[in-house]
Amino acid sequence: MTPQAPSSEFTEHPTIPGLYTQPSFITIPHETELITLFATLPWPNRPGRISLHYGYTFDYKTFGIDPAIPYIPFPTWLQPLIPTTESRPPDQVCLQYYPPGSGIPPHVDSHRGWDQLYALSLGAPVLMRLRNGKGGDEKVDIDLAPRSMMCFSGESRLHWTHGIGKRKNDTLPDGIRARGDRWSITFRWVREGACECGDVELCDSAQERLGIEKEKRSVLAAAAAAAAAAAVSDCEDVRGEGAGALGRAAGGEVEVQG
Repeated sequence: MTPQAPSSEFTEHPTIPGLYTQPSFITIPHETELITLFATLPWPNRPGRISLHYGYTFDYKTFGIDPAIPYIPFPTWLQPLIPTTESRPPDQVCLQYYPPGSGIPPHVDSHRGWDQLYALSLGAPVLMRLRNGKGGDEKVDIDLAPRSMMCFSGESRLHWTHGIGKRKNDTLPDGIRARGDRWSITFRWVREGACECGDVELCDSAQERLGIEKEKRSVLAAAAAAAAAAAVSDCEDVRGEGAGALGRAAGGEVEVQG
């Protein structure tokens, strides 16, 4: 897909090209209904961040589609939430629950597998850190407000890592804010054709062309995620990105089980 503004209701971030946000994508009553419904869904029985998948299932080993799991039709409650600003419906949707204290290591979703991404935030707000992967140490913290929809396209999608620190509080300009229960819904589109961005540090397509084996990228990604998670405390932001370039590129959504 050609990067472009999703619609006039989305606003581009002033310093991160291709990152768009629509603050009130749904109403407060709609959000309340969804959160009540989420309590009835068949969640995995384990602590920490947990996920449910619709459409095609995300494969945490290849960071693409899991061919062993049949396509799951989008449920009725999900259909009104699907962005209509792209030329076709998404291929994969991931619903995630973040209990207080949980997070996700810094990563870039697979270039090889996926095109643009949308993410709807529900429940408690949380700080997400984005880091420019094209050299330097440019970092931007974004407060993900409930009911807001974010679109990652272009530069923000391909060349910026994003992550949520594993802690129970966020430090804001006006003080400390305790975290609460949060849900996110990520919408993914399968990439049509290979990624040609050429970013060897972050692009798994570029790495694959250089002969870096998929299995090695997966192992390094898991190591990077574990290292990043171990480096986080309740009072600190995520420091570093584990195994470096290869780990960040393979990142996808690495599940860190502890």
